[in-house]
Amino acid sequence: MSANSATILPDTKTHLLETGYQLIAKKGFTGVGIKQILDTAGIPKGSFYHYFASKEAFGEAIISNYFTDYKRRLDAIASQDINAQQKLYNYFQNWYDTQQNGCDYKKCLVVKLSAEVADMSEPMRIALNAGYQQTINWLAQQIKAGWADNSVPHLDNVAAESMAKRWYFAWLGASLIAKTSQTNTPLAEVWQMTTSQMGR
Repeated sequence: MSANSATILPDTKTHLLETGYQLIAKKGFTGVGIKQILDTAGIPKGSFYHYFASKEAFGEAIISNYFTDYKRRLDAIASQDINAQQKLYNYFQNWYDTQQNGCDYKKCLVVKLSAEVADMSEPMRIALNAGYQQTINWLAQQIKAGWADNSVPHLDNVAAESMAKRWYFAWLGASLIAKTSQTNTPLAEVWQMTTSQMGR
């Protein structure tokens, strides 16, 4: 392999993670076996176990990578030259848009795995929880910034962290119920609630 092609083609570990990510986000963790991942990726079994001790370790790595990428998206929103309310609005508008009528594999991983792996895998549960907290912390920062620039109403006796948790938990729950009910009504309800509380 030439030096140029090495920079273009993903390495084996990255290719495995990307392939597994797509399959698991579509079918769930228990719905995908290692053989299917390897067959889809076109990679021999030995390569999988060179990088991952088990399917559980593979799932943990997928979740961690997902939230690393998600943090980059949050940072991109935070860096925009707009007030904090608009940053929050853009974040939830994107969530609302991507969860309606189903969503592609890039958007559904957390919703898909939240209920599935909590009792199945402690490392995966911890990785998901760390990702939740990362997002909640970001939301709390934007809420505090909104209070500082007067773009977000400051409710009495409600901490920014508490408001961030309420919003995040409501949106995650609404996304799960939207998938179960196959209707966008849960998302519309939390969208109305959130925009009202952020002063829109």
